[in-house]
Amino acid sequence: MRVLRCGSDAVLIEAEDAEQAQRLHTALRDAPPVGTGELVPAARTVLVRYDPSATDWQRLRAAVTALPLHEVPPAEAAETVRIPVRYDGPDLAEVARLAGLTPRQVVERHTAARYRVAFCGFAPGFAYLTGLDPRLRVPRRAEPRTRVPAGAVAVADEYTGVYPRTSPGGWQLLGTTDLPLWDQTADPPTRLRPGTAVRFVAIGEPGRPAESGGTGEDGEAVRP
Repeated sequence: MRVLRCGSDAVLIEAEDAEQAQRLHTALRDAPPVGTGELVPAARTVLVRYDPSATDWQRLRAAVTALPLHEVPPAEAAETVRIPVRYDGPDLAEVARLAGLTPRQVVERHTAARYRVAFCGFAPGFAYLTGLDPRLRVPRRAEPRTRVPAGAVAVADEYTGVYPRTSPGGWQLLGTTDLPLWDQTADPPTRLRPGTAVRFVAIGEPGRPAESGGTGEDGEAVRP
């Protein structure tokens, strides 16, 4: 793990891998050193903003390297955001082919996993969720789409996620959700912040539009 100075009021911590980065972010969130401000986790780094009047980067570096990095609590231990999904995505069959599964088995594995938001990036509100079943870890599309609709649920490599608004994208699309996940007028604007536990709930039949229903206030599926 390396701690690098980043401007006049931040340090960038380079972790050995994604798991260490998540442990570090959890430790800093739960027991922040004196002067610590905003934390910005990424795939294998954590940016730590600090108050120069309360500490400096050398003291912060010493405090960070002394932090005990415990196991990240299981997703079940945290408040869970449940996301209802119609598994009717254009790449569902291709993901099934790449994984050596049927489309129904892809849905079963995707909904069985317990996910956690590792970090956010790419676009406002786009959360990278870890915990994806190893069989569903497929590559990005060879040719990204110029337009992916808001609410598209997708997988790529070791992550799954939901496109919070219309944008280009190269992930494999499994389905769609109507649950709003980004509102720039809200505080906070996203429900999927680093550390949040997430579950996906299937509605309708895989490959077919849902007959009816939507989402409840807590994101649970409202079945017909």
